[in-house]
Amino acid sequence: MTKSILITGSSGQVGHELSIAVSQHRLIPLSRQQLEITDPLQIEAAIENHCPDIMINAAAYTQVDRAEQEQSQAFAINRDGVADLAYACIKADIPLLHISTNYVFDGSIQGAYEEDGPIAPLGIYGKSKASGEAILRTVLEKHIILRTSWVFSVTGNNFVKTMLHLGKERDQLEIVNDQRGCPTSARSITQVLLNIADQYLSGAGVKWGTYHYCNQPETTWFEYAKEIFHQAGDYEKLRLRPITTNEYPTPAQRPKNSVLDCAKIEKEFGTQQASWIEELKPLV
Repeated sequence: MTKSILITGSSGQVGHELSIAVSQHRLIPLSRQQLEITDPLQIEAAIENHCPDIMINAAAYTQVDRAEQEQSQAFAINRDGVADLAYACIKADIPLLHISTNYVFDGSIQGAYEEDGPIAPLGIYGKSKASGEAILRTVLEKHIILRTSWVFSVTGNNFVKTMLHLGKERDQLEIVNDQRGCPTSARSITQVLLNIADQYLSGAGVKWGTYHYCNQPETTWFEYAKEIFHQAGDYEKLRLRPITTNEYPTPAQRPKNSVLDCAKIEKEFGTQQASWIEELKPLV
């Protein structure tokens, strides 16, 4: 019998990749227009109509800087919406796989963050995501929280698309070089989530909880930009200048260190970290 996976936020970066993925299961991608996760009645109706065996939440408020002025919207989606999904999943007796972020950390430690690292978000976006995590852990036993970082894809707003756009308009770009992290393709995240879903739907045991996944190797925004333009190939006259975070102030403070330790997910699910350099090639 075919199992089904309900996907929220199907118009976002990861949601889009999930909606076009090849799967042995029936995928039910729903955009925000089809399912508003802050409306419990819509969630209940979607579950009743589609009878999913598992849910993946790819819906999120992701505007890091705008969140500083739109706090209520950020918390409504990233905290309250997650709570509504969790309660609905309890009622339906199905698990919830949920995407979170490195922004729950302040970036002050040396080395990579493990899953039990100190939660200390610097801005409203990170605080709203951390609150969503906390509620999900409290409400729903059968859950996976998958933290990731620096997401890029062919859709939505992301660093790769911004660089390629600005590179056509300017002769020089100044890029922050003192923040470290791991770019991660939405396609890779999709594969990880579907592998976890497959394991559950096959009847194998799943160790619920929080996991990290990102591509490798770690880099800086400046080095990331260099690789983007290197692969793009037609920006020979463009000059890139490394700058510090202090030289590029933003409404929301960014963590200096966003590197995530992925040993736990490799141990539990056999998940290998893909190379973001290879994942970048189809995009440029």
